[in-house]
Amino acid sequence: MNRRTLLGTVAAAAIGFAGFATAGFTSDLPPLEKKDRYKVGFAQMESNNPWRIAETKSFHATAEACNWDLVATDAAGSAAKQVADVDSMIAQGIDVLFLPPREEKPLIPAVMKAKAAGIPTFLVDRSVDPNVAKPGEHYVAFLGSDFVDQGRRVAEWTLANFKGDKGIIVELEGTTGSSPANDRKKGFDDVMAKHDNMTIVASQSGDFARDLGRQVMETLLQAHPDVNIVYAHNDEMAIGAIQALELAGRKPGDDVLVVSIDGTRDALQAIIDGKMGVTVESSPFFGPLACETMNRYAAGEDIEHWVQVKDRIFTAENAADHVDEAY
Repeated sequence: MNRRTLLGTVAAAAIGFAGFATAGFTSDLPPLEKKDRYKVGFAQMESNNPWRIAETKSFHATAEACNWDLVATDAAGSAAKQVADVDSMIAQGIDVLFLPPREEKPLIPAVMKAKAAGIPTFLVDRSVDPNVAKPGEHYVAFLGSDFVDQGRRVAEWTLANFKGDKGIIVELEGTTGSSPANDRKKGFDDVMAKHDNMTIVASQSGDFARDLGRQVMETLLQAHPDVNIVYAHNDEMAIGAIQALELAGRKPGDDVLVVSIDGTRDALQAIIDGKMGVTVESSPFFGPLACETMNRYAAGEDIEHWVQVKDRIFTAENAADHVDEAY
C-alpha cells in the first residue's frame, strides 16, 4: 500500500463511522458558505516528532487538492502560543479552523473565540475538556481515534503475549493534561487492574518525546530494576525506553516487553528487529479527512460529533508488510 492509498484508506475508514456518535449540526454553530476556495487555519501544537511532522505535511499536501489557502502555524509545544496563533488566524479572516489542542483545558479559550468570530472549528487528533466545550455546540466535531480503545488493545495484546508469571510494568505517559495521555492511560490501566499478576509500579510523563522518554526510563530503571513490561503512550517514548534499557544491559524483546501506540516507521522496524512487541496505529494523515468533512459541512450535512478513525495493530506478523508506508 503506498501513501496515497493509505491516505484514502484513513479518510474512508473515518467516513465509514458516520453515525457512530450523535449527529451534530445545530443552528448554534457558525455556518460555512459553500464556495470554490477557502482560507483554512491549521494551528499545529508542535513539530518535535515524526507524528506531528507527518500530520502537518498531510495538511499542506491537501491544501492544493482541496482549494485551500492554508494558514499554518507551529506553537512549539506552548499552549499559550497555540491560543495566540488562533487569535492571529481569526484576525486574518480564516473561514475554517482545524485545531489539535495541546492540552484539554488551556485550549478552550481558542475554541470559544473561534466560535464567537463565526468560524467553524474542527478539533483534530486531540480534544478539549468535554465538560466545558462540546461538539455540535462550541465546535463542529472531533476528528480522531479512540484513545481509550488504543490503550485497551495494547493491554489485551500484552496479556495474551507476555511470557512471564508476574508483570512488573512501567508506564511512560504522554503530555500531562492531554486527551491522548489521559485516555491511553485509562484504557490500559483499567484492563491491567483486573489482573492480580500485573502491577504498574511506576507511571510518569515523558511528554511524548523520545529523549525525555529515555531519561525518564533511565531514572525509573534505577528504582525498579526488575521491570519486565514497558508501556509507552507513543512510539517516540518507546524508542527512548529501548535505548535506556539497552544502555542498562537489558534486552528489549527478550527480558523486557515494550508495547506502544502510533505506528511509526521506527517502531515497526523495532518490531521487525524483535525489540518491541506491538504498536497500535494512530494515523497522522488527517488532511484528506479534514477536506472531506469540511466539504460535507459546507454542503449542509449533519456531521457526527466524533468522526472516528479506525486504527490497525502492528505486530511481528505484519510489521514488515507495512514498514515502507510508515512515516
